[in-house]
Amino acid sequence: MDRKTSLPPVAPQEPKVLSLHGDERIDPYYWMRDRDRQEVVAYLEAENDYTKAMMQHTEGLQEQLYQEILGRIQETDLSVPYRKDEYYYYSRTEEGKNYPIYCRKKGSLDAPEEVLLDQNKLAEGHEFFSIGTLQVSPNHQILAYSIDTTGAEQYTLYFRDLNTQELYPEQILETYVSLAWGNDNRTVFYTTLDDTNRPYKLFRHRLGTDSSQDALVYCETDESFFLSVGKTRSQAYIVMGLESKVTSEIHFLDANQPEGEFQVVHPRQQGMEYDIEHHGDTFYIVTNDEAINFKLVKAPVDAPGKANWQTVLPHRDDVLLSGVSAFVHHLVIYERKAGLPTIRIQNLKIGEDNYITFPEPTYSISEGTNPEFNTQVLRFNYASLVSPYAVYDYHLDTGDRELKKETEVLGGYDRTQYQSDRIFATATDGRKIPISIVYKKGIQPDGTHPLFLTGYGSYGANYPASFSSARLSLLDRGIIFAIAHIRGGSEMGRHWYEEGKFLHKKNTFTDFIACAEYLIEQNWTNCDRLAISGGSAGGLLMGAVMNMRPDLFQVVVADVPFVDVVTTILDPDLPLSVLEWEEWGNPNDKTYYDYMKSYSPYDNVEAKAYPHLLITAGFNDSRVAYWEPAKWTAKLRVMKTDDNVLLLKTNMGAGHGGASGRYDSLKEVAFEYAFLLDRLGLIEA
Repeated sequence: MDRKTSLPPVAPQEPKVLSLHGDERIDPYYWMRDRDRQEVVAYLEAENDYTKAMMQHTEGLQEQLYQEILGRIQETDLSVPYRKDEYYYYSRTEEGKNYPIYCRKKGSLDAPEEVLLDQNKLAEGHEFFSIGTLQVSPNHQILAYSIDTTGAEQYTLYFRDLNTQELYPEQILETYVSLAWGNDNRTVFYTTLDDTNRPYKLFRHRLGTDSSQDALVYCETDESFFLSVGKTRSQAYIVMGLESKVTSEIHFLDANQPEGEFQVVHPRQQGMEYDIEHHGDTFYIVTNDEAINFKLVKAPVDAPGKANWQTVLPHRDDVLLSGVSAFVHHLVIYERKAGLPTIRIQNLKIGEDNYITFPEPTYSISEGTNPEFNTQVLRFNYASLVSPYAVYDYHLDTGDRELKKETEVLGGYDRTQYQSDRIFATATDGRKIPISIVYKKGIQPDGTHPLFLTGYGSYGANYPASFSSARLSLLDRGIIFAIAHIRGGSEMGRHWYEEGKFLHKKNTFTDFIACAEYLIEQNWTNCDRLAISGGSAGGLLMGAVMNMRPDLFQVVVADVPFVDVVTTILDPDLPLSVLEWEEWGNPNDKTYYDYMKSYSPYDNVEAKAYPHLLITAGFNDSRVAYWEPAKWTAKLRVMKTDDNVLLLKTNMGAGHGGASGRYDSLKEVAFEYAFLLDRLGLIEA
C-alpha cells in the first residue's frame, strides 16, 4: 500500500559520478567514501529529507508508538545495588533525563548517597554521549572514566578524586574501553587505538603525571589481533588479552607489582583460543585445543603453559562450553546444550555439580555483576520473550534462588496473555534450525497474520531470546515476532558457527530463507505479510536474502548494514578489515574473493523488484562506514524495477549504535515500527 503526502516528495536522483580515487568504472559510487566532501554530505542530507517527507504521514503514528513505548518504562528507576568491599554501587535514572546517574553508599543501603558521575551533566551540549569505562580504584577513592562524544568509539580518559570531586590534570586521548587498576591505587593500564580504530597498544600510567611520559608495555603489530586489559576477580592479577577471531594469547602480571613484567600463559598457536580465570594457585582455562566445543582445564599459576594443562571438564560433542567464573568455593560454568544456555555450579569443597534450571521453552541468561571473589552468592540475569529482564541472586551452597528485581512494565502488562515457543525449520542440507517465536495468545496459524522475523548469524554470536517492552507495540497489533537462530551463530554449538563462515557463509542466508519458508508453510504468515530485520552483519543477511529471494518478503529493515563486503575487506586501512579475514576469508585469495563476491549485497543488486526497504546508517560509524548503506541505496535506486519505498536514514551525529540518549533511542525504534506498520498496511489511510 503506497502512501502520498499532499506534496509528493521527489526521490533523490542517482548521484553523479565524481572522481576521487579508485576506479569509478568498477564502482561508480566509490566517491561517497570522502566524508569531507560537500557532495557526500549533501547526498546524505537529501536522502534524509526524502525519508522525512515519505514518512510525514506516519508522524502521528510515530508519536503514538513513542508514547506507548515510553509509557511502559519506569523512567525514574534504580538498578540492583552490588557490593564491593564496604560499598554498594548502583545506577539510577530520573524522569526526563537521557542518561544514568552512577552512585554508591558506604556500609549499608541506608547510608547517604554519593554521586560518582552524573552522565546527564557531562552530556550537556553534546549530540552524542557514551561512557566507555567506569572503574573505581581498589581503595575506592579514585574514579577512572572515559567518554566518547561522536559515536566513533574513540574515548578520552579522565580521573576524578572522589573525596574532593576534583579532576586530575591529565586527559588521555584516543583510548579504548578496557582498563585495569594496579593494587597500589596509583597505576592504571589502558589501551590506545591505531589509525584503523584497533586497540593495539598497552600503556602504564602513573596517576597525576603527564600521559606523554607513560610507559609502553606492549604493542601488537599483527593487524588481525585486538588488545584488551582487565583484572581477575581475585584482584591478584592484571590480564592482557591478545585475540584474533580464531587465536588467543593471554599475559598476566601480579597486580601488587604493577611495575613488573607480564608473563605469557601460553604463546599464540594459530587456531587455538583460550581464556583464564584465577583461583588460588591455579588458573582455570577454557580452550578449544583439540576440542571444537571447548573444554575446561587447569594449570598452576607458576607454570601455566599447555604442557601442564589438566582436564577438568572434557570436550563434549553435544555441549558448548561458553565460559567459567571462579569464586572462593565454587566454579560457575556456562554451557549451551540443544541450543539453550545453562548454568552449571561446581562445588570445589565437595566436588559435586548441579544445574540452575529454567522453565520456559526459550530464554536468555547472562552473568550479572559479581565483583567479589569471596562470596557464596552468584548474581545472574534472566529474561525470555514473555518474561521481563530479572536479576537473581543464587546461593551457591544451598541452591536457593532469590529474585532481586524484575523490570517493571508499566501499563498493566500480563505475561499470561502472550505465548512463546521454540520450533524448528529444516535447512537445505537437513540441519534443524531453531526459531524462537512469540505472539499474543489467541492467534491461530491461519496464514493471515503479519510476522516480523529477525536474525544475525555471524561471529559465533548467539541471538538472545530476550524481552522487549517496546516489542509489545507490535504484538498487541497482532504481529508475530520470531528469531531465526541460523548458522554463523553458536546456538547449536561451535560447529554451528563453523558451518556459517568462510566458504560456508551462504548457509547463513539459506538457513534464514528456510526459516521464512517454514513459517509460511506452517501458516504463521504469508509472503505479503512477512517483514524482516537485521543490523550490522545482520544487515548483510538482509541484503543477501533480499537479493536471493526478493519475492519472499514484503518489508525489509537493514540497520547499519555491512553490505559492501568485498570492497571493505580488501581495504586494510579500514577498521576491522584485516581482522575480518578470519571470519569471511581473505579476498586477496581468488577463491574467497569469488565466493564473497557471489553473495555481497552491494555487488549483487540486479534489475528486479525488491521489497519495501528502510536502511539506516551512522555518519560516525567506525564499524560499518556510512558509505556502505549509502552506496547500496544509490545502486538500488537505479537498478530496482518496482515502485516500493526505499528510504535511507543517516544519523549525522552518531555511530554504529545509533542515538545515545534513551529518549532519542526510543524515537528511533518508534520510527522503524511506524515504517513497518505502514508498509504492512496496518495503519488506516
